[in-house]
Amino acid sequence: MVLVTGGYGHLGKAIVLGLAAHGAKVVVLGRNEDTYAEAFPDMEGLHFQHCDVADTASVKDAYAAVRAQLGLPAVLVNNAFYSRGNQPEALTDEEFAFGLDGSLGSAYRCIREVLPYMRERGAGKIINVASMYGVVAPDFAAYQATPQFTNPPHYGAAKAGVIQLTKYFASYLGPHNIQVNCVSPGAFPSSGVQQHAEFVQQLEQRIPLGRIGQPQDLAGAFVFLASSASDFVTGHNLVVDGGWTIR
Repeated sequence: MVLVTGGYGHLGKAIVLGLAAHGAKVVVLGRNEDTYAEAFPDMEGLHFQHCDVADTASVKDAYAAVRAQLGLPAVLVNNAFYSRGNQPEALTDEEFAFGLDGSLGSAYRCIREVLPYMRERGAGKIINVASMYGVVAPDFAAYQATPQFTNPPHYGAAKAGVIQLTKYFASYLGPHNIQVNCVSPGAFPSSGVQQHAEFVQQLEQRIPLGRIGQPQDLAGAFVFLASSASDFVTGHNLVVDGGWTIR
C-alpha cells in the first residue's frame, strides 16, 4: 500500500495514476475530499484519507486511520507542499519560514510519523519530491517577461534540504530495511501557467529535449522507486528534468 501526500494536484495525480496502473493500492492524503473526487471520478482501487501535512496531530491521525482500515503502508510519497510569496527581495520572515516548512518541515514530520509503521512492517520505501531548483539556481532571465512566475529563494533552499534529508534518512534507516530516495522534477508548469506561451518558450529553450515536462513524464520514476526494481537503491536523487541541469 502506497501513501501519497497531495495526490490530487498537478503532479500528484500523475504519480497516483502511474502507481495504480501498476497494481498498487494507493491512499491519497489530502485536505479536500471534494477535490480528490473531482481528480479521480469513479476510479476503483484508490482511497482518500484526510490529512493536513502542516499539522503533526493530523498526520498522526491519518496514519492511524489508514493502519486500522487498510493495514501497514509499504511506501510513502512526500509530494504535498505549500508556499507563500515569490519575490526574492520582498519575502517577509513569516513567508520565508512558511515556505521552508511547506517543503522541508512537512516532509520531515511525515517521515517521522510513518517510521513506527514501517518498522512494524520490517521494510519500507520513502520517496520525497525535491526539485531541480534544489540542485541548481534559477536562470532569472527566464522570468524577465513574467515576473509573477519567479521561483522564490525559500523554495530552492527547502528542496535542497529535502535532498539532504533524503540522504540523512537513507543512512539512518538502512539497517531497518527502509529505503529513502527522492525525485527532482524539472520544468512541469501547471495548465494555467502553460497558457503563457512566452514563458513556456523561455523554459523550452533551456531544456535539451526541447519541451516542458508533462505530468505523465514523471510517473515512471515513482513506479520504479516504489517497486522491487529499486530494492538496492537508497539515498538517490532521481532528476527528471529533460536535461535542464546538465548545462
